[in-house]
Amino acid sequence: MSLTDLAATIAARKGADPDTSWTARLLSNPDKAAEKFGEESVEAIIEAVRNDRERLTAEAADALYHLLVMCAARGVTLSDIEAELASRQKQSGIEEKANR
Repeated sequence: MSLTDLAATIAARKGADPDTSWTARLLSNPDKAAEKFGEESVEAIIEAVRNDRERLTAEAADALYHLLVMCAARGVTLSDIEAELASRQKQSGIEEKANR
């Protein structure tokens, strides 16, 4: 599944019943969506530090899913994120950070 496919699946869940869809439940509670992204991010960091490739892969997938859900809950789309990334290609990472 691509990130585009995942984002489309998440968007399709916006109208789903929060009692039967985890994604719909998170979309209906942006604060909880943010909390879950934080938890999954920390779990990915732990597996990276442990150098456990298999677990890191699984936790990274969870983190990406929860990142897209958190963003969708606040009206930020994958297209918005991609546009921001594209705008950053015009300068080096060091230059971009200096301009913040």
